[in-house]
Amino acid sequence: MEPMHLIVGLGNPGAEYAKTRHNAGFALVERLAENWRANWANERKFAARVAKAERSGKKVLLCEPQTFMNLSGETVGTLVKFYQLPVEKILIAVDDADLALGEIRLRPEGGSGGHHGLESVAEHLGSKKYARLRIGIGRKNEARQITGHVLGKFSAEENARLEQVLERAAGQVECWLDDGIQKAMSQFNGAISPTNEEK
Repeated sequence: MEPMHLIVGLGNPGAEYAKTRHNAGFALVERLAENWRANWANERKFAARVAKAERSGKKVLLCEPQTFMNLSGETVGTLVKFYQLPVEKILIAVDDADLALGEIRLRPEGGSGGHHGLESVAEHLGSKKYARLRIGIGRKNEARQITGHVLGKFSAEENARLEQVLERAAGQVECWLDDGIQKAMSQFNGAISPTNEEK
């Protein structure tokens, strides 16, 4: 039987972090669970919320680590060992302040770009060769110290844009599952087109 696919959204648990820019990864896996009618459950042995789904005959495990962002790899590593998952079956969804809000970028491997969640995942997997889907959240200025920005909540205008982003990113994940990463990258990477209202 084909190994299960693992899709992990990175973020921080707790009400104070809900709907913040840093939790864009959580927002994506929650959208996927909604689209696929998957139910969330708390799994204390993985320190995670998980939802099991099936997509085009493939078993998929959606995950939100509850370890806080900088320790996300602990959950990912435990799940990978428990289910004996090959690294090519893993996709990590994460916020990226170096991409504008409205832009997504899927890559089959790479560095962390200074993102502590991705650093933790690479450390616990012992590899950087896992797919990562970066969801642009932009930055207010060029300063490297952007903690206040990433931990801030989206504005009403940004939330409208985020809805479009999540739908596109969900489509990219489904393409990754159905047709592989190369097609998913070529068809979905980049900025979403502005709506008629924004033009």
